[in-house]
Amino acid sequence: MRIGVMGTAQQLASYRKINTAFTEVQDTNSLQNYDIFIDLNFDQNPHRITEFQNTGTTLTLLGAVNIQLENAMAQAGIKYQGQKILGINNIPTFIERSSLEYSNPFEIDISDLEFLGYEALEQVDSRVGMVSPRIIFMIINEAYYTLQEGTATKADIDTAMKLGTAYPKGPFEWANEAGLGCVYRTLEAIYKDTHEERYKICPLLKTEYLKQLIK
Repeated sequence: MRIGVMGTAQQLASYRKINTAFTEVQDTNSLQNYDIFIDLNFDQNPHRITEFQNTGTTLTLLGAVNIQLENAMAQAGIKYQGQKILGINNIPTFIERSSLEYSNPFEIDISDLEFLGYEALEQVDSRVGMVSPRIIFMIINEAYYTLQEGTATKADIDTAMKLGTAYPKGPFEWANEAGLGCVYRTLEAIYKDTHEERYKICPLLKTEYLKQLIK
């Protein structure tokens, strides 16, 4: 099974914890040379949807947490004509879990996914944020509100979350590992899509993210 993967260094490192039997590629020019082609950084570059208009027989997995695949295609004026496209959770720390969270908006055959190295597959609705990022990043956002109010320190909040809910990581630990920029962009995309207050970015989270950009 020939698998080609493109993405950031952090994304590739995360996926390598699950599967080392792939070829790292720099662009989509070799798409049809592979049985499975994965673009882990698609939702940062949704314009690339035009490069996946003709997937042929290649099963194509696009990192699509911050953008809905159908929306990316509609914005580019692309009609669905049998393209073998799935959306996957491409966020570092989520990529390396034993289960892969994916959306299958066009109900294509997914039998080849067994070659990706995951123990389980979790199909979710095709929507911005998928499921796990919505839950975890909402918790991170709430943790920032708690920190902003001066109720507790980051360390205290992380400890309380792990002891109280048996989560493997505290919200600030999770934010650091996933990348605060990733958390910010995902919450921004979910809020824009849903307009639900629980996804409205905490001012302190935004401030910390912006400070990272100028350092």
